[in-house]
Amino acid sequence: MKNTYYFLFLFIPFFNFSQTPCTGNVSGGFPCNDYDLMDHFPKATLSAQDGSDIWGWTDALDGKEYAITTFEDKTCFLDISDPENPVYKGFLNTNAGSHYWRDVKVYNDHAFIVADNVGAHGMQVFDLKRLRNVASPPENFTADTVFTAGVGGSTIGSCHNIVINESKAIAYLVGCRSANGGGPIVVDISNPTSPVAMGQYTAEGYTHDAQVVTYDGPDPNHQGKEILIGSNESKVVVLDVTNPLVILKISEVTYSNTDYTHQGWFNADKKYFLVGDEGDEQVLGNKTRTIIFDFTNLSAPTYHSQFLNTTDAIDHNLYVKGNLMYQANYSSGLRVLNIADINNITEVGYFDTNPDSEGVNFKGAWSVYPYFPSGNIVVSDTERGFFVIRKTGTLSLNDVFLEDTAYSIYPNPASDELFVKKNNKVIEQIELFNVLGQKVLDFKTSNQDAIKIDTSKYSDGFYFIKINNEFTKKVLIKR
Repeated sequence: MKNTYYFLFLFIPFFNFSQTPCTGNVSGGFPCNDYDLMDHFPKATLSAQDGSDIWGWTDALDGKEYAITTFEDKTCFLDISDPENPVYKGFLNTNAGSHYWRDVKVYNDHAFIVADNVGAHGMQVFDLKRLRNVASPPENFTADTVFTAGVGGSTIGSCHNIVINESKAIAYLVGCRSANGGGPIVVDISNPTSPVAMGQYTAEGYTHDAQVVTYDGPDPNHQGKEILIGSNESKVVVLDVTNPLVILKISEVTYSNTDYTHQGWFNADKKYFLVGDEGDEQVLGNKTRTIIFDFTNLSAPTYHSQFLNTTDAIDHNLYVKGNLMYQANYSSGLRVLNIADINNITEVGYFDTNPDSEGVNFKGAWSVYPYFPSGNIVVSDTERGFFVIRKTGTLSLNDVFLEDTAYSIYPNPASDELFVKKNNKVIEQIELFNVLGQKVLDFKTSNQDAIKIDTSKYSDGFYFIKINNEFTKKVLIKR
């Protein structure tokens, strides 16, 4: 036994135990259902204050994935290409003041960052390609540009949010009270480091958040137009923003028991628009509520229904990918809902980033970015920092590499078979160790392209595969 523990002491430092499967509705100490914790960066690790927004960038050059997460005082950039071992590449400090209302979006390899209630902040523009070559992370970055020139000589200071229609290279700054009272400000970002204000709309007052699309939904009268759906505190407003100089109101729609119309998103076919009201749980005492509007006719949208979840949490930001809606709902964490049948919405998974925070409060999951091609999902938490999670059982050949140019192993998690594939290095020996450091397999071979390991005889749990006494990787066997 003594020799075993000595072996473990030598062996364990080379392993990363960050990936934790959701077992018994717990993953790494966090309540869960069908979503695994890949890694967690507490705000203290990032030397940051309380957190807020999150977005993502996939580098087209090499497919690497980066999380961009904002805090009261800064924006942090992390390489999550290996989700078990994220790399904190650097940070961009606030331009003016500290406040947790800080939002970020991405277009053309650039991040665009705004902040609210902080004075003369403007819109920071940061070239994300700078993350490719960071010599000594984390690097203290400076913005490539700070945009402040609004429409008609106005100054862009504090803004609550930013929305980008990537297909048209247009950004929409919303909630910029000092610039125009908070209505959408249209900005050309086709040259990211030289933004140009094109127009604005103030007739419907303050816009808190919005989605802008090149419309391809069911209404034939608006096909191909640029449509902005604004969450305007007490109502949802539909605007035609095709011509930034002449923005036209198409319609508006309200709903009962309104407290604060916070944010919304189209479903996949754009027939429905789903909205979260940030105040109704606290003021009215109902369960977490999602309001669904029928947007078949943009000129006359109608209230369709509402979905009440079983939780008491305040809803915050929601995004849709395919038939799934990902909701960051403060004290109940990330909630994943199947909306394929809008009349029969069901919760299909969750990951609670802040189990110490319960009930109706503003602590916990702020936002979520579910659009990485790999299946990585990133969640920001006001107090707990930044999380990388994945749907249980979705690691695959495309995700798990010992070294991009040397070997690949798959699937991970494995069930009855595990494959080791040679990329450009000869495979001479494969060893498999359990978590106690005991060797359960020692296989020697000559130059083979791929080797199949029968894992059906091993118990469920973590193992460590070692190739040529040189590379080690953690694998999970799970049935």
